[in-house]
Amino acid sequence: MNTAEIKAAVVHAAVVREKPLMNMRQILLMNLGFFGIQYSFGMQQTAVNPIYSFLGASPDSLPLLNLAGPITGLLIQPLIGAMSDRTWSSRFGRRKPFFLVGAIGCSICLFFFPFVAAVWMAVLLMWLLDASNNTAMEPYRAFIADRLPPSQLAKGFLAQSFFTGLGITLANISLFVFQTLITGATTAGIPYWVVGSFILGAICSIGTVLVSVISTKELPPSDEELARLRAKKTERGGALKEIWEAIVEMPPELRKLALVYLFQWYAMACYWQYISLSIAKSIYNVTSEDPGYDEAVSWTGLVNGWYNIVTFLVAFPLVAIARRRGAKWVHIGALLCATVGLLIFPHLTNKYLLFIPIIGLGIAWASIMGVPYIMAVRMIPSSRYGVYMGIINMMIVVPMLIQTLTFGPIFKHVLGDDPNNAITFSAIFLGLAAVAMLWIREPRIVRDVDAVLEMPAGATS
Repeated sequence: MNTAEIKAAVVHAAVVREKPLMNMRQILLMNLGFFGIQYSFGMQQTAVNPIYSFLGASPDSLPLLNLAGPITGLLIQPLIGAMSDRTWSSRFGRRKPFFLVGAIGCSICLFFFPFVAAVWMAVLLMWLLDASNNTAMEPYRAFIADRLPPSQLAKGFLAQSFFTGLGITLANISLFVFQTLITGATTAGIPYWVVGSFILGAICSIGTVLVSVISTKELPPSDEELARLRAKKTERGGALKEIWEAIVEMPPELRKLALVYLFQWYAMACYWQYISLSIAKSIYNVTSEDPGYDEAVSWTGLVNGWYNIVTFLVAFPLVAIARRRGAKWVHIGALLCATVGLLIFPHLTNKYLLFIPIIGLGIAWASIMGVPYIMAVRMIPSSRYGVYMGIINMMIVVPMLIQTLTFGPIFKHVLGDDPNNAITFSAIFLGLAAVAMLWIREPRIVRDVDAVLEMPAGATS
């Protein structure tokens, strides 16, 4: 294979250098902080929209009230990724300072969130909470790619799926358990059992990240990498220029992944915003304004907790299946499982039967949080892991931003203000994501793409 052919294959290759293998205990400790970050995300999924409803927000306003997530993700994650690519401290490392600061912000916001007394206060804290989550999450994904050799990347990213499921499960189950143990409500009408779940999240967020920071060392850059870092700091335009260049030079298969992300993340945003209202209607025959709505919120916590239990149960088996069948086909199958499950879900009237179709979403969520990253890190150079992880997050937040701006009118004028139709809409979009995945060619591994890019013309490997 000549140089031109090798460079053409770079977009389908992992960029790696020799890295020491980690045992399973080390991989789990390295990813433990993701548990706390995802507990915070679980509270956003299940409890924030009901808090908006408790404070008097109308259902068709929920997408706009959730604008913080996509906007902060769009602005913060690429910048944090590019900044972390340019950072190295012998004392603090490259990625860890960023997700430590983010975890501290999450803890503070989670502590104060349930004490809000008006919708505008909840929206303000939601922006701060999302900014903190995004600051923590992006460097964490780059941290895995930095630390693990290619043979262990699948374990690393699906360990994050495992802790995603575990963290969100605890968040959702805590809502159900605390409801049975704690009575009363704040002056704004927010139940104290919701307050208890948020405070537990504040403790988990900072505690688990500290364990990961203390237990896992970052690999120091080589002399060549350090020289490149220093050169980047003197470039004009800084991080913004690097983000733009990375977008322009994005590998074609990564661009195709953006279409998959458009459908799957639009769908997930619809699900999270309307699942409690759907359960309230189909199971309890109430709306957010009725006294029985808090029971629907509590049961939603159990349903979401169950699909996240499924997520952490299937995360590691997906590693073996991806190795045998390919990451692409694993993701297609997982998305189709969710499609079938959510098509059935809103038509059930027995609350216990809801746990059966939602298994499909749990399988898909495990894949969504891990499998695409296995492919993505094979497409990008190691010196740009941070900025490209930020750009991949842009592929997540742009669909969510589109959803917040478009779904309110769709919900009101097309779906008839029916939250069950919103869940069906989610199912259809997850199916479209599976179809779009067929367009992607799964990348192969090349040992050191950075070295390949510096090969003289006409060289062979």
